[in-house]
Amino acid sequence: MTRLLPLALLVVLALLPLGLKDPYLLNALITTGIFTIGAMSLNLLLGYTGQLSLGHIAFFGIGAYVSALTSLGFDVGLPFGLRVTHEGWPPAAGFLLAVLIAGLCGYVVGRLSFRVRGAYFVIVTISFAEVVRLVALNWIELTQGPLALTSIPFMTLGLPGLGEMTFRTKIQNYYLVLGVATLSYLLIARLVGSRFGRAMRGLKENEPLALSVGVDATRTLTIAATVSAAMAGAAGSLYAHYIRIIDPDVFLFSYTVTMVIMVVAGGKGTLVGPVIGGLIFGLLPVALRPVMAPEAQWIVYGATLIVILFVMPRGIAPALAALGLPKRAPAAPKPEPARASS
Repeated sequence: MTRLLPLALLVVLALLPLGLKDPYLLNALITTGIFTIGAMSLNLLLGYTGQLSLGHIAFFGIGAYVSALTSLGFDVGLPFGLRVTHEGWPPAAGFLLAVLIAGLCGYVVGRLSFRVRGAYFVIVTISFAEVVRLVALNWIELTQGPLALTSIPFMTLGLPGLGEMTFRTKIQNYYLVLGVATLSYLLIARLVGSRFGRAMRGLKENEPLALSVGVDATRTLTIAATVSAAMAGAAGSLYAHYIRIIDPDVFLFSYTVTMVIMVVAGGKGTLVGPVIGGLIFGLLPVALRPVMAPEAQWIVYGATLIVILFVMPRGIAPALAALGLPKRAPAAPKPEPARASS
């Protein structure tokens, strides 16, 4: 059942917009899909290596700003009288640069923090996210600070033989996000099913044993952090070109908390868990908004999370997997040894 679940979800999500006429709901699905990609990237660290990144939104925001600035262009002064002028490039180039630069930042953070793991990694990621937020807020000449970057162009892709395609409508952006999410899922599945994935799980489950068989902990965790950050940067790029306005609020800590909730409730360390958690906790506020006040919405949101974790401590996906497992027949009683007659 669990093997067919991802395919069934993909088919349902691919057909969903065909019968959906409400643009508000379609917008909610798009933003939920973007943050689900972020949750999948976080799961690569939290679920498969056991490393909690509480500054993961930093890579999402870096991807958003890099992609937006690459597309818009900029003219900024640097120390020693230097000046950098950049003419706008196609949004597809911004997407690629967002992935590369976010991944590079993940590599730097990983190299600095994974030599001394545990709480140090959490502290480094939180500090990094706050530093990046302050840079975005105060470097007004480059980022416009609280005034925000506006008029970010729509995502545009050049298709061989078909010319250029601009993703202007919600339907087009929905399928773009679904396509990137599917590629991200397949990449993670391939990664965790490889020898590298076994090394990640080994470090999470028994690090001394993994080290004793030759696993390079720092290298493995750094690569995982790099891939995770690059994927979060891709989500940030999609967000920038869909919303078309970016300000320092994109680095809010609450976004990281939302991704953590999606991962933990869906089932960390599972492929489909962040997708299920993302759909539930991304769409739940949308479902509650018409029927109750904002304060009550947050109460129901928190109560839903508590109930899920109380009933299914390992998350929804592992609970569904357990339902599909065949029940073991009780073991037959062992025959008693024959006693010698007196």
